[in-house]
Amino acid sequence: MARYIGPKIKLSRRFGIKLGLRTNEEAVTKRPYKPGPHGPRGRRGRPKEYELQLAEKQKARFIYGVLEKQFRRYYEKALKSENVGLALLQTLETRLDTVVYRAGFALTQQQARQFVTHGHVQVNGQRLSIPSYAVQVGDSITLDKNILMKIEESRGTAVDLPVWLRKEARSVQMLEVPARDQITALVDEQQIVSFYSR
Repeated sequence: MARYIGPKIKLSRRFGIKLGLRTNEEAVTKRPYKPGPHGPRGRRGRPKEYELQLAEKQKARFIYGVLEKQFRRYYEKALKSENVGLALLQTLETRLDTVVYRAGFALTQQQARQFVTHGHVQVNGQRLSIPSYAVQVGDSITLDKNILMKIEESRGTAVDLPVWLRKEARSVQMLEVPARDQITALVDEQQIVSFYSR
């Protein structure tokens, strides 16, 4: 399976927000311009509509750690819904690796993906190693005890749990599919829909 292995801090600087990557993201505020030799000067003139749409799509891909082919499949699946943008975000938010991250079982989205692929996560008592598994309402996700203890020690502070999840000891249960106002990712889903609708 291919994955992005390039410099991650440049991704945060490219979009001007902290993407939740395990790097020194203070560089986003210290150097609030795009990376590269022409970054400090910036681009003159208004960005084109296509550029804004592409940037939103790429930002969503990097936040959730999804490659283009799979992201496109999620969009095509969301086309069957009335609200395409919301359905796309809900699909991304209810991936197993994203739920593990939102529950505070991992420090970053990438770490959550690694925990799943290495077999440290159980869904309803069954060990799963598929990060893209679609978590259903009522599913219970459990992380290995030793891994969870190390994460809690390294984090130090408690995580704000989304209202659509309920935590019990070292497991978390999905209560409902998240509504738009419960999704914290800084993504404009309508720009993504417009990009694919071209």
